[in-house]
Amino acid sequence: MSDVEKNIGTHKPEFDGEWVKLGDITKIITGKLDANAANANGRYPFFTCAEKALRIDTAAYDCECVLVAGNGDLNVKYYNGPFNAYQRTYIIESNSAADVCVPYLYHFLSYHVATLRAQSIGGVIKYIKLGNLKDARLPLPPLEKQKAVSSIFELIDKSKHECDKQLSNLNDLVKSQFVEMFGDTYSNSKQLPSRKLGALIDFITSGSRGWSKYYSDEGDYFITIKNVRGCSISLDNVQHVHAPNNKEAERTKVQSGDVLISITADLGRTGVVSKEIADHGAYINQHLACIRLAGEDILPLYLSFFLESPGAKDQLQRKNQTGVKAGLNFDLVKSLDILVPPLALQQQFADFVARVDKLGFDVQQQIEKLETLKQSLMQEYFG
Repeated sequence: MSDVEKNIGTHKPEFDGEWVKLGDITKIITGKLDANAANANGRYPFFTCAEKALRIDTAAYDCECVLVAGNGDLNVKYYNGPFNAYQRTYIIESNSAADVCVPYLYHFLSYHVATLRAQSIGGVIKYIKLGNLKDARLPLPPLEKQKAVSSIFELIDKSKHECDKQLSNLNDLVKSQFVEMFGDTYSNSKQLPSRKLGALIDFITSGSRGWSKYYSDEGDYFITIKNVRGCSISLDNVQHVHAPNNKEAERTKVQSGDVLISITADLGRTGVVSKEIADHGAYINQHLACIRLAGEDILPLYLSFFLESPGAKDQLQRKNQTGVKAGLNFDLVKSLDILVPPLALQQQFADFVARVDKLGFDVQQQIEKLETLKQSLMQEYFG
């Protein structure tokens, strides 16, 4: 049992209270500004519905209102201080006639947003109806118990925040070790020998387009650009497919050790296909290229980190085909100059990354446990 669970076990408040409508205990208004008006008034933060970068740090609980995105990501935020808001952002303030803890409202809405999303209207872009928001029912215990409930979620969120910091520090540690071992790739400060990528690879291909008809809730992975970043492949929100039995599927199916690189839009995002992903079965879409190395001159992990280093990023930008869409063709990818250090040094780096990844896995497991605990408590308090 974690320290957080032990702490909650001794401080968990008994829960009671009447069920009330959100609209009866709060004042709900909508933002008034459009993007052009906000740009003209640069004094305060401007909140929109879809920009993920504007999420507020959930470790800060000194807040005056709750913001609910009316469309886009349908996110919930809270904020303390002056701001401007887009028309589709709902601003929820405590009703002066009711004893309401604003952080308590925030956590309830974080839980209830899934229901609001299911009730939302629209086609590609969904919209939360103001009436559904006002009619949302929540249990409202006395103010002190609201604060006690909020403090529990604060404890969990702060613990998750610390875990996120640990993961960020581990990521920085690996990047620092890469520079320590291989130098500045932009200036080639270690004077490493260089070879064209085309001379190091056995196979290169791009992924499939038009596979939406094969989408499913289970099956093989369909890896897209959003799953590839930071020399790794994330399976969070990965799309599944029942791949067709044809030559295209055979060509775009990845193997263990393949290096994936984005070749359109955000160029140079990379990741290495693990044995677990390859054994499960995975394919790539058209925004990614799959590089399969030949021989033993270069390790996939080293190549992935090199391709995300400043020296390679500079080459990618210079070789980028400008136009309506940014992009790289195979000849340009093959023409990249790759610094090739001794294989033993590459292996030493790979071993270091494996040790750090083990630490990161343990931290990620703790984050998942905290999130499971939070969801369980939200169900108990708000369900």
